[in-house]
Amino acid sequence: MSDDTAAERHRRVAQRFGSAVAGVAPGDWDSPAPVAGWTARHVLDHLLEWSRAFLASGAGVELPAGPSTSTDPAGAWAVHAAAVQELVEEPGDRSLSNPHTGDVPLAVAIDQFYTSDVFMHTWDLARATHQDDRLDEAECANLLAGMEPLDQMLRESGQYGARVPVPDDATAQDRLVAFIGRDPLWRPPARS
Repeated sequence: MSDDTAAERHRRVAQRFGSAVAGVAPGDWDSPAPVAGWTARHVLDHLLEWSRAFLASGAGVELPAGPSTSTDPAGAWAVHAAAVQELVEEPGDRSLSNPHTGDVPLAVAIDQFYTSDVFMHTWDLARATHQDDRLDEAECANLLAGMEPLDQMLRESGQYGARVPVPDDATAQDRLVAFIGRDPLWRPPARS
């Protein structure tokens, strides 16, 4: 991602995702998302649930439970994002241990794995709910450059779908979205 700190990056990315959460019309939470079998609410639930498990198992961090995403999605995101922000701003030498990465400073692990995931899933949520889904092109290019050398490992992890072909002159955003298994041309059904 860019040259700013993990805390700055998380604040910016979490705020952008939070704006997408706040912009979801109430009836759009059950709309299909670009991830097969997911709805817009699944995108939010995924970010909350996997990060809680990731931090609990790797660093012994228990994030506070916020409101339910079924009754207060914006509140659920706000509580979660604030708790993660505290972690990336926290001084100290805490680390996250994972069999795939070894021991990594906690803020670095959050930045590399979680904040990057929030950044990418912002497209999913915004696209699913008829919002502006444009991501920062430089951040898309940087993230893609870091992921491409890990292509085989990422595919084998089961966390990404098959890469979708895009034209050679595709934008960095479209190339990133395609790399993680999304069709950049995917559109949600029209609202009735």
